[in-house]
Amino acid sequence: MKLPCEKVVWDILPAIRAAITEELANCGLTQQEIARELDMAPSAVSQYLSKKRGYRIVFEDEIRDSIRLLARDIKDNRVADITPRVCRICMQLRDTDGRCGGREEDDCSEIHRD
Repeated sequence: MKLPCEKVVWDILPAIRAAITEELANCGLTQQEIARELDMAPSAVSQYLSKKRGYRIVFEDEIRDSIRLLARDIKDNRVADITPRVCRICMQLRDTDGRCGGREEDDCSEIHRD
């Protein structure tokens, strides 16, 4: 049994980071620029873009729109700290249907808000 926190750390956050990385690439940023903006290694960016990491969850349109908006804000230097926005996306994912990843066994309704 995976605890809700494990699900977030191992599946959800990497999927969100992968989606943000993909959106930033679609906005025209290079892998080096993406790595700098997201404070991650260029090799991690490469793995996200080649779907070797963080590809397990396909996001619904509402979540995808939030990720796309965050990526645009990052590109346009309108966000200094992405942490609150990523947390909001994570909670939005949980609120969508109470499951993190769309499968019944991926219930994350026990992840509490502060």
